[in-house]
Amino acid sequence: MDATDAIAALAALAHPTRLDAFRLLVGSEPGGKPAGALAAALNVPQNTMSAHLASLARAGLVTGERRGRQVLYRAAVDRLGALVGFLVNDCCGGRPQTCTALSGERGSFSR
Repeated sequence: MDATDAIAALAALAHPTRLDAFRLLVGSEPGGKPAGALAAALNVPQNTMSAHLASLARAGLVTGERRGRQVLYRAAVDRLGALVGFLVNDCCGGRPQTCTALSGERGSFSR
């Protein structure tokens, strides 16, 4: 991932509804969720959710697969990994022991 891709991904996530939708999709992996279910879960009109999902898709953060009349959305977890990798690539000046919060310990990133 380069800086331009990272900026596009971060910009797509810089909206409360898109961030919430993306987090729901990450939590529903590997199965994904239909757009209507995301809209209902976030109490957002379906056409508004579609616009948000399109923004996330342009940034490469979600993929959509048509299944009959609905589209099933999934988080592009490989792209998320690339974004996180880009952000922490030069972490701690080459001293990873000083970056324990980034070591993958689940509790380190709690809300």
